[in-house]
Amino acid sequence: MSERTVVHLLRHGEVHNPDGILYGRLPGFRLSVVGEAMALTAAEWFAGKDVTHLVSSPLERAQQTAGPIAETLGLPIGTDDRLIEAGNSFQGKTFGVGDGALRRPANWWLLRNPFRPSWGEPYVEIAARMLGAVETARDAARGHEAVLVSHQLPIWTLRLHMEARRYVHDPRRRQCGLASVTSLTYEGDRFLRLDYAEPAGATDPDAVPGA
Repeated sequence: MSERTVVHLLRHGEVHNPDGILYGRLPGFRLSVVGEAMALTAAEWFAGKDVTHLVSSPLERAQQTAGPIAETLGLPIGTDDRLIEAGNSFQGKTFGVGDGALRRPANWWLLRNPFRPSWGEPYVEIAARMLGAVETARDAARGHEAVLVSHQLPIWTLRLHMEARRYVHDPRRRQCGLASVTSLTYEGDRFLRLDYAEPAGATDPDAVPGA
């Protein structure tokens, strides 16, 4: 008999980032007070579910988001480097049209190919590593549910892959809010459907994309 398994991809909560930079994989970026509250709300959302496996990106903000879930469910937090934020050449810089890094001609070369993209980790590589992490978690939680805590762009790229959509997209249109949950349901190894929820509510549209 086939077993139904659900792998939930949880984006971390809001990060303390007063300077509005694209922090990427930089260390030292922790959840804000609001982000900590989001993590608690997410833990409450998972409390009634059959979660038997919890894994997080190695970055601080993801580990912090996983903390209340581990406490609520009595589970250890595993770490999988494949869940890490996407590599980005604009890491550590402010980024936007008309300000920050885009004002410097030296950076324009990085924008030459949005299909790869030329400014960071290729979409196909992000999708491949994320899919690997999901399949490992699915196998570990057979017949139950797993939670993977990751970041906006990796989760969104995986969703585009699962839905057979083009990787090139407008970052402002990603359906992957702070502390949101993208759930993949499998019957055995067969992918059945994708669901989306926002336990902590909708994200402010002015939030830094890709954070």
